[in-house]
Amino acid sequence: MTRRQSNLLIAAAVWTIYVWISFVVIQTRQNTSVGFKVVHGVLALISICFGIAIGVMGWRARRSAAGAPAVDAPSAPAEAVGSRRV
Repeated sequence: MTRRQSNLLIAAAVWTIYVWISFVVIQTRQNTSVGFKVVHGVLALISICFGIAIGVMGWRARRSAAGAPAVDAPSAPAEAVGSRRV
């Protein structure tokens, strides 16, 4: 996974967690039924867990990409790729 892809996963995780925590805070101040709060609380919990999971995957991929050589850098000259001398 490239550094750009791992950054996208981290950004998606941060956004998901932010949105659902904001939603829960707003809903605690609203006058809605208990069933509504329970259902949306469970949805928020599941979404936050998914956000944490993709954040961890993105963070691990970012750390491993930092130690690895660049993906776009060619490892051999273009003339040598695919040609053999016999």
